[in-house]
Amino acid sequence: MAYMKHTRSERIQGALWGLLVGDALGVPYEFNAPDLIPVSEAIEFDPPADFRRSHSAVPSGTWSDDGAHALCLLASLLQCGRLDPADLMRRLHDWYESGYMAVDQRVFDVGVQTSRALAAFRAGVPALDAGPAGARDNGNGSLMRVLPLALWHKGSDAELVADARLQSRVTHGHARAQLCCALYCLWARAILNEVDEPWTYAVAVLRTMCGDGSEEQAELEFYIRPDDEMDGRGSSYVVDSLRSARTALAADGYEAVVRAAIRLGNDTDTTACLAGGLAGLRGGLDDIPLRWREKLRGRALFLPLLEQLLQRG
Repeated sequence: MAYMKHTRSERIQGALWGLLVGDALGVPYEFNAPDLIPVSEAIEFDPPADFRRSHSAVPSGTWSDDGAHALCLLASLLQCGRLDPADLMRRLHDWYESGYMAVDQRVFDVGVQTSRALAAFRAGVPALDAGPAGARDNGNGSLMRVLPLALWHKGSDAELVADARLQSRVTHGHARAQLCCALYCLWARAILNEVDEPWTYAVAVLRTMCGDGSEEQAELEFYIRPDDEMDGRGSSYVVDSLRSARTALAADGYEAVVRAAIRLGNDTDTTACLAGGLAGLRGGLDDIPLRWREKLRGRALFLPLLEQLLQRG
């Protein structure tokens, strides 16, 4: 893939803005089947008048749990100088209890596995053991928040993978969710570093870390199946969310990417969050339409964090 010339700073700004704008854009379309989603050109923060929007009491331009959790992770990384699972879990708990990193301090959506993990944490379970770890516990809650880790991380690919997996465990403990987070982070790093064919590169790197005959290898090759070209369906299953982001990223330019993500229907805010973060990383801040940036709410929450992230270089 040929990359437009953008500075590293422009890409990082595009990634965080792109994540939050994509999330907020997807909020009013959530839970709708693909055939109910408006045509691409009509997808805006304010849907067409005849569309029955989700979260109707939530003002346009408001991000959901996806953006709030991503900001919880970013704030924790910047404050602690490392991935601290216990600190991350405390921040997620503060989000749930008091609206930390939520626009207007209002929480209006929470995933099933995340809710169970927070309940376990409140009951005294350590952060790294709190996330449900069954094969049916593979929602996209840890994937939706992980992009800031790839933007912040300066360690090796192996260290990035290890941290991506650890941050997943606080809410989603199964190896499949962990590996989807790891693959997404490697993919993001490859885009940031302007690697040709970033998805293929990320898959190859992750494969080198999955030992022959290991649980990780089985999960990667049998369940995640990164070589498949199947289109995503916009669901909340972590593997499908990863595929859905890849499907949307085939479009050209930020606006087309996030609209393609939302057109998949179902978990529209998360799909647009995942795809939008990578599209912003690929195209830089200026690729995100100004009308959407101007309408995004909650700037006082994330702009100071973005500035701290950029100062790290």
